[in-house]
Amino acid sequence: MADTSNPSPQPVSFAAIVVAAGKGLRAGGERPKQFREWRGKPLIRHSVEALADAGSNPILVVLASDTQDLAERALAGIEGVKFVQGGRTRQQSVANGLEALREQAPQTVLIHDAARPDLPQSVIDRLLGALSAHSGAIPVLPVVDSLAIAQKDGTMGGKAEREVLRRVQTPQAFRYAEILSAHKNWAGEPDAGDDAQVLAQKGGAIALVQGDERLKKVTFAEDFVTEQQAQFRIGQGFDVHRLVEGEELWLCGVQIPHDKGLSGHSDADVALHAITDAVLGGIGDGDIGTHFPPSDPQWRGARSAQFLEHAVKLADEAGYALGNIDLTIICEAPKIGPHRSSMREAVSAMIGLSTDAISIKATTTERLGFTGRGEGIAAQAIVSLSAIRP
Repeated sequence: MADTSNPSPQPVSFAAIVVAAGKGLRAGGERPKQFREWRGKPLIRHSVEALADAGSNPILVVLASDTQDLAERALAGIEGVKFVQGGRTRQQSVANGLEALREQAPQTVLIHDAARPDLPQSVIDRLLGALSAHSGAIPVLPVVDSLAIAQKDGTMGGKAEREVLRRVQTPQAFRYAEILSAHKNWAGEPDAGDDAQVLAQKGGAIALVQGDERLKKVTFAEDFVTEQQAQFRIGQGFDVHRLVEGEELWLCGVQIPHDKGLSGHSDADVALHAITDAVLGGIGDGDIGTHFPPSDPQWRGARSAQFLEHAVKLADEAGYALGNIDLTIICEAPKIGPHRSSMREAVSAMIGLSTDAISIKATTTERLGFTGRGEGIAAQAIVSLSAIRP
């Protein structure tokens, strides 16, 4: 790999070609993936903006003939963008783009795939710097997994030496005249794997520079869903119930000895109600009253454990797992400390969350307000949720 610790200064100007003529079928959807939204804007716009910010002029976007309207809307407002019709293969599409640069004849050109939206400036700098001593430069990453050679019958035929292999990314940088000549005289397979192979066939020296994991190619439908889904969410819940004589007192699914109990349509477990609302809030799915309305007689006297279990199930269906629970119970009496361990274990058994991820605390209001006067108990819960699948 070339030494990239001190890359050469970036040229004053360079051109770029963004290949966007593919159909993107593996990503699903009605539109080619390069025009679908990713992180709030069309996929293709991310890399085109990065190239424009880096000083590329012009930026030629190679398109299928029936997608120019989509491209114009996706790239509206970015200066220096021009459109070129693609060919039957990727190699032919790149060749069309290079031919369209003949009049300007830039010294340097970067060729990039529209499906790699997250393009760091540092990679561009390393690529352009390497062209001072090489005809071309490509960003690469090491292979970290063991490799095997597959035989036609589906069995392992041998070991591939990962130490000499690299994962190749784009953009790839070239001296314009040399890559244009290489594409004009391409005599390999109907389609080249990438532009570095085209130049290599002509004997061009290609530097390997450090790539970046951020340059991951967006390929499948789940790549879009994962991006749309927040990796972490937070939910908050708060509930209050009145203390009255003649009722049982349930907190976190544990019956607590006390001269009064909580009044409510269900078992009035104010702690579980707060946690349930926090989970529902975290996934944006209403509150406990939405799912278990007090006007419905079937929930009269119901155990609140089923409310929490339902909320956690909904979170799972939405693609989220409960990370931790931080619950605060606010009351003058009873004392919560002696029951804390059994309450944590009860919540753990309900939803399968480890007890070390369940915090139960208690506080008073210094005899102020309805809790201070012993008229009721309040509970506040905060939960974290993490994405478990696209």
